[in-house]
Amino acid sequence: MDFIFNEKDGLVLGEFENAAFTGEWKLKSDGNSYTGEGYMVWEGQQYLNAPGNGLVTFKIRITNPGTYQFIWNSAVKTGDSGTDHNDTWLRFNDANDFYGQNSQGTSTVYPKGTGKTPNPEGSSADGWFKIYRSGNNLDFKWQSATYDNNAHSIFVVFENPGTYLMEASARSSGHRIDKFVLFNDSVTQQEAISSSEQSVISCN
Repeated sequence: MDFIFNEKDGLVLGEFENAAFTGEWKLKSDGNSYTGEGYMVWEGQQYLNAPGNGLVTFKIRITNPGTYQFIWNSAVKTGDSGTDHNDTWLRFNDANDFYGQNSQGTSTVYPKGTGKTPNPEGSSADGWFKIYRSGNNLDFKWQSATYDNNAHSIFVVFENPGTYLMEASARSSGHRIDKFVLFNDSVTQQEAISSSEQSVISCN
């Protein structure tokens, strides 16, 4: 049975564990900085240049079309470096656009394999972005970026109401993911990440 996360008032907020996982994805609940049942962590081999392994899909129902920013709440489970074991692949293959943009709005990049350029420095293929979090605080924090050493935030364009597919797949072992948000410009980032109102989940 497929779960569908329903956008409301420009916001989608979901627990990452609310999907069907295969392979070496594991549900963990140590510590106290997660919400929901726990968090998901990939414990298999690393797929640093091969997206699509350990694939997990989420259906997102959009009623208010437009441009949405994507962020997930994640942490580093392995090692003590904020630049290792800190990323997972992400793709919105049926959205109208999927891109990264720097904070000044002066640089926009697209995943490799989409026919759109420019592409980010670092790994990307077949419409997938490498999505990382950085910093010395390895505990959970809201941050999602692509483009090595030049953080670009993540945006998705849904031109029409409908149900879209969000895909994640394994890249770094030990990357913990707790939950995710998509929000449009009617919602501030702070409102999105601090919201306690989980998206209604319906069954397909």
